Amino acid sequence: MNSIDLSPGAFALPKPEASAEEKATQLPIPQGWKILCVLPEVDQKIAGTSLDLVRDTASLRQEEHASTVLFVMKVGADAYADKTKFPTGPWCKEGDFVLVRTYTGTRFKIFGKEFRLINDDQVDAVVQDPRGLTRA
Repeated sequence: MNSIDLSPGAFALPKPEASAEEKATQLPIPQGWKILCVLPEVDQKIAGTSLDLVRDTASLRQEEHASTVLFVMKVGADAYADKTKFPTGPWCKEGDFVLVRTYTGTRFKIFGKEFRLINDDQVDAVVQDPRGLTRA
């Protein structure tokens, strides 16, 4: 039987100088019909004003938490496999920006970056350019 080392320090974080590839090994692999998405960066500047207004930390967190646009990183092996539910095929693929409902998915952070695991049927639309989209 394999043993798992649970001693202190066994799960050390990658060093700051670690490459992006080394840090990427921390990403979970979506199982079943789940889709792994990352939250695009929330612009700190407030758009639509002639002033250089900047969001405070609380409002940045609220925008991240309630975001409706996600970037698809990985799709689970069983996502969109149900031909009865998805007769026209997958609703999105890796590399797409998707529109989802506010507060959708299992939220978690890795090295301060927010990710979400969503169900395959929680994708409402594919977005070509998400830069102009804001919550209403």
